Amino acid sequence: MTTTAAPRTRAAALATLLLAEAMNLLDTTIVQVAAPAMRTGLRGDPGDIQWFSAAYTLAFAVLLITGGRLGDIAGRRRIFRIGVAGFVLASLVCALAVTPGMLIAARAVQGAGAALVIPQTIGLIKAMYAGPELGRAFGAIGPVMALSAVCGPILGGVLTSANLFGTGWRAVFLVNIPFGLAVLACSRLLPEDRAPHRPRLDLLGTALVTVGSGLLIYPLIEGTDWVLLGPGVLVLLGFAASQRNRHAPLVEPSLFENRRFPAALLGSTLFFAAMQGLIQVIVLHLQLGEHAGSLTSGLSLLPWSLAMGAASLLAGRLVVRYGERIMFAGLLVLGAGVVLALTVPAVLLTGLGIAGFGIGLFTASFFSSALARVRPQENGSAAGLLNAVQQFGGTLGVAVLGSVFFAVFDGSAGSSLGGLRLAFTAVCVLVLGTAVAVGLMRARTR
Repeated sequence: MTTTAAPRTRAAALATLLLAEAMNLLDTTIVQVAAPAMRTGLRGDPGDIQWFSAAYTLAFAVLLITGGRLGDIAGRRRIFRIGVAGFVLASLVCALAVTPGMLIAARAVQGAGAALVIPQTIGLIKAMYAGPELGRAFGAIGPVMALSAVCGPILGGVLTSANLFGTGWRAVFLVNIPFGLAVLACSRLLPEDRAPHRPRLDLLGTALVTVGSGLLIYPLIEGTDWVLLGPGVLVLLGFAASQRNRHAPLVEPSLFENRRFPAALLGSTLFFAAMQGLIQVIVLHLQLGEHAGSLTSGLSLLPWSLAMGAASLLAGRLVVRYGERIMFAGLLVLGAGVVLALTVPAVLLTGLGIAGFGIGLFTASFFSSALARVRPQENGSAAGLLNAVQQFGGTLGVAVLGSVFFAVFDGSAGSSLGGLRLAFTAVCVLVLGTAVAVGLMRARTR
């Protein structure tokens, strides 16, 4: 298929790619709501709740750029189909898991499958569309992501509490199977596409960043083996050094010639740590401290999701008028919502709504700003790295804020509220750090 294919065929192919994008986002938020029920059903430890999310996002983060390179080399449709098939099979294993370890391992395989799928969507859309049609095709991604953000927590709560055919929390993974099979069936409509000049795989770089990230995340979740942090940092420093001395690096070294893009990476890491960690501790507080059901906790996130979607739609016009200042406005609104929820727990849902609106404002302008001064030859590496640190930041947030919550929580409602307040304080620090990083981004460097 090329850009001359029938419009209906291209529309169906685009819908296939958007459904794959939605599956990835849903599988993050849907599991966060169902995770406490998973831990109870599998008789796991409190830390397993964090691993159910972190295993997925960590595997996704460290393999994302390699997944993109594989599409360049072997063909984007081929790698897309392999990734979807692996994602579906891993979802089935997740649904059949009988131990926490089995579920965590299957979640990591799911994340690896997503890392093969998501990088191909941009390339395949560019292979099908050109000119103004390409802009409209890319524009469809935003509403799909907003809708997925709204539906994920609700769907997680509904499926877990409905206990369809006695499946309980397992239904949140079983729902992936019909969607995934539909994507596979329709993937024949996608064109085969690959890079004109095939890059090499940086297997050493992939191995180093995987090991280093794992060594950092493990003690943060488990609250033990802190000695691993040192080797983790050393391995990641080794990864950075290896990128400067390789002919086909995983990351383009020229991206770090000035502080703008590194500042964007730091800002993305801190922001998504705050965002994903905040969702995690809210669910933990509601289900473990307030003894709310999965459905109640899912619906409690609805103000957050709706406000985020509304802000995303509004922010497009605001960015045109006010530019990068919208990023700071978004962070200010996000911080105000968190502070309100921190100081007046009785209006938690109102605070979440305000925070969600701030998130929508920030993200609408952040990514375009982060990539604004990237050179054409750096685009692929920059976009992949920015998405990778987004996932890593989410993993870090779940690990750190979850550990902060459990450091205080002893099973009582009072300790749950104390853990929530301490985690919210940490979120405020992360938001402040994001603002500093965004300020460095705006500095004139080129």
